[in-house]
Amino acid sequence: MSLSAPTSSRLIEALDALEEWLVIVDSQACIQFINRGYALFLGVDREEVYGKPIVEVIENTQMHRVVETGQPEVSCLQEIKGRHMIANRYPIFRRGKVVGAVGSVLFHDTHEWRQVNTQIKSLVSELDFYRKALDQEQTGARYQLADLVGRSPLIQQLNEKVKKVAAGDASVLIRGESGTGKELYAHALHLLSERSRAPFVKINCAAIPENLLEAELFGYEEGAFTGARKGGKQGKFQLAAGGTLFLDEIGDMPLSMQVKLLRVLQDREVEAVGSNRLVKVDVRLISATHQPLEKLVEAGEFREDLYYRINVVSLELPPLRDRREDLPALAEHFLQRLARRTGRRVPKLTAQALTRMLEYSWPGNVREMENALESAFYLSQGHKISLHALPATLTQGEGDQVYLPSGSLKERLALVEKEILEETLRACNGNRLQAARHLGIGKTTLYDKLARYRIPVDEG
Repeated sequence: MSLSAPTSSRLIEALDALEEWLVIVDSQACIQFINRGYALFLGVDREEVYGKPIVEVIENTQMHRVVETGQPEVSCLQEIKGRHMIANRYPIFRRGKVVGAVGSVLFHDTHEWRQVNTQIKSLVSELDFYRKALDQEQTGARYQLADLVGRSPLIQQLNEKVKKVAAGDASVLIRGESGTGKELYAHALHLLSERSRAPFVKINCAAIPENLLEAELFGYEEGAFTGARKGGKQGKFQLAAGGTLFLDEIGDMPLSMQVKLLRVLQDREVEAVGSNRLVKVDVRLISATHQPLEKLVEAGEFREDLYYRINVVSLELPPLRDRREDLPALAEHFLQRLARRTGRRVPKLTAQALTRMLEYSWPGNVREMENALESAFYLSQGHKISLHALPATLTQGEGDQVYLPSGSLKERLALVEKEILEETLRACNGNRLQAARHLGIGKTTLYDKLARYRIPVDEG
């Protein structure tokens, strides 16, 4: 393994020319190579230290531990001759066995590291400034359809539907479990629409107290209530004029506000709190919810007339467990983004880690996956994310089946019925009459079930 005699002299010259200090050891943690800069700093003749245990040459070294464990150690603080340095140590594998390790001193003291860190922070700060300035000049919507990662059939069908409905002014209701990306699709709808140069304004109906929601949506006049801002304030409808208003978690909107929202949508006029003046508004409405609004309507908790007003076009976002084939691409996307943010190299998931992620049911969907990868990213050393770096919620019960269908018997039977209907329609090339005969039910019954499960049909 020695690099001194048989190795090309040009390679030795190249390693000696590096500002970084390098040392290489064999499987016994004995020195096989050290470059000139490192030897000069240590005050040793490198020819004399070849073959010696590294612990006898470099104080506070951990290279022997890397050889023993096969685990890399990245950006570690090491004191040598009274100077604190930043060192990296990596195992060398041959046919799956550790045959040595390579170590490098990246920063020769902490002052040098702080200088570089300050320069990086300055550049990042400048970049953030221009990003924020650009965002302020733009509409407030950031995510294009191309930013939404996924090539599964479910996502492709959804994206095609988004392209079809984006150009119009019809109200859109985005449905999906928490964490599926409803707000991202609202951004994409706006940026694909004719209103893309106008404002995109969002409000979370569940995050604002009922007594403040009206003022947030419609604005208020000066003196309208105690604590009202001098000069009044425009509401979200006024701020979104000519553009798009995104009402997130609309299922949590109080009934009293639902009446007022319906009136605005019907008349396209807004009356600010404390004012008797109506103002015309031109706004496209996009709403989102994780709740079954039909059940809320039946329970009297959501107005039926408002439901039909906001649900002109419905987009159903699939949970992550139903599009597991997108998971590797999503993981790579999130890790690349974390690497860009931190300046680190993009780590790779080990086969074990990826397999476990594919097995997991992801009740929190894409948001949970992103958080899990961020945790693993910061806890991992080197350029791989192992199974044990993943959060305990994923790794506990390793080897057991993690995914179990949720819901009551009635809900699970409905899912099976929906799958049978979709499978039969595919087999019949979309011919509903033929599908009804095959299933032994009447055509009217089939139509009712298709409507209930919102199954689109392309008649063949």
